[in-house]
Amino acid sequence: MAKSKAKKIIQVPIEDELLERIDATAGIVAESRAAFIREACKQRLKALRAEELDRLYVEGYRKKPEEVQWAETSVKLLSKRLRKEKW
Repeated sequence: MAKSKAKKIIQVPIEDELLERIDATAGIVAESRAAFIREACKQRLKALRAEELDRLYVEGYRKKPEEVQWAETSVKLLSKRLRKEKW
């Protein structure tokens, strides 16, 4: 059996209306309030990481754009591959 990570208890001020919505939704999905909030935090962190990776990709592309020849080759290869795909 895998050990679970130690959890710390924190206090977070939250508006009544938001808490009511969290409790109602947590009940619908059969999770505790804490589990619901933990998952929401994980999803927010994941979204922020994805945004950061996108920003880094764009920044890198702006510093060194792809060469036209490479892009043309990619289009040719993909057009052959995509014809074989079953949509």
